[in-house]
Amino acid sequence: MNVIQTEIPGVLIIEPDVFSDERGYFKETYNRDRYRELGLPDFVQDNLSLSIPVGTLRGLHYQVAPFAQGKLIQVVQGEVFDVAADIRRDSSTFGKSVSAILSAENHRQFYIPEGFAHAFLTTKPGTIFSYKCTNVYSKDHDRGIFWDDPALGIDWPIREGLTISQKDTNHPALASLESDPVRWEELKIVK
Repeated sequence: MNVIQTEIPGVLIIEPDVFSDERGYFKETYNRDRYRELGLPDFVQDNLSLSIPVGTLRGLHYQVAPFAQGKLIQVVQGEVFDVAADIRRDSSTFGKSVSAILSAENHRQFYIPEGFAHAFLTTKPGTIFSYKCTNVYSKDHDRGIFWDDPALGIDWPIREGLTISQKDTNHPALASLESDPVRWEELKIVK
């Protein structure tokens, strides 16, 4: 297993060992002990989504305490442009984002800790996206940031003809959270 540290500490690209032969391949997608050695927490929920058209964009999503989530992400079929945006208000990298191409072919995983907004954009049709979460989903703690907030500087590879939910098109810009005392307080990471 190869681990690549991104420009934002704690956000990792993980390349699992893949054993291939004429039959196909085998890879270990998760091993609690090995991932604990990397400093990753335990996971309590698995999610799977299918996005049929190219240009499906989901996000930027996050949950606030006490249901903040870290995520271990991988693509089972297809390909995505995956994004983590640091929204930890006291972080030296607040407002910065990093991205990774995840695909069934490259087998990469992306670890995003608590305190980040997450989004992905499909770049191949019929993409199956899988992720493990460090906390369960809570509708009452579910939040979002506008996917194309210029302050985050995300260089989306596709911008035309996107398929985006109404919910995701209505998320606020990060700057507007700074002027909302309740939402701004929510971005303070509580451990």
